[in-house]
Amino acid sequence: MTKIRLLLVEDNRLLREGLTAMLNEQPDIEVVAAFGDGKEAVLKATQDLKPEIILLDLGLKDQNSLRLVESVKQECSEIKVIVMDLIPVQADVVEFVKEGVAGFILKDATFEDFVGTIRSVAAGESVLPRSLTGSLFSQIIEKVAGEGKVGGLVESVRMTKREREVIELIAEGFSNKEIAQRLNIATYTVKSHVHNILDKLALHTRLQVASYAHAQGDSKTQSE
Repeated sequence: MTKIRLLLVEDNRLLREGLTAMLNEQPDIEVVAAFGDGKEAVLKATQDLKPEIILLDLGLKDQNSLRLVESVKQECSEIKVIVMDLIPVQADVVEFVKEGVAGFILKDATFEDFVGTIRSVAAGESVLPRSLTGSLFSQIIEKVAGEGKVGGLVESVRMTKREREVIELIAEGFSNKEIAQRLNIATYTVKSHVHNILDKLALHTRLQVASYAHAQGDSKTQSE
């Protein structure tokens, strides 16, 4: 049986060693190397060991994971990258998709999900976390990946003027009551707008709305 050659990059030693041991027990997976950090070490191992997949921690403490993905794809474009994180920010997911990442896995997923994601990506599939699969956001991701630009995220979601005002105030930390006072509308009307915003963006919390708003502000700044 031909094994899936995997290189692991995770700065948490316990998680790195645990994942390595568990993955090596699989009959079709071999962890050819595991690193805590070090861009040069990862790139050298990538060239020498020729892994099929790199399983990468999105939140590396000592280096930028996105830059590492860029370097890997430049050196060996055929290598598939799977990013893992506790709670991926949707703006981050968009950026990693732009750089060619093939899969995402939540760190609180079951081991079976980890193995399933690795096998699916090795087979040529693209994998989003289950919490995003089938959502409006997953469709936006496909659009952005096709267009190759973050701007697709903004263009894919239509908001009314009032909804955009509410988003901006949520991002500034205002409560529903405070937003109602500032916009001179009823609190229940604000709640209705918030519900519509969450639905349109396929989000679940006000914190995620704030994160979305800040991400859009950053993308606008970069484009100016």
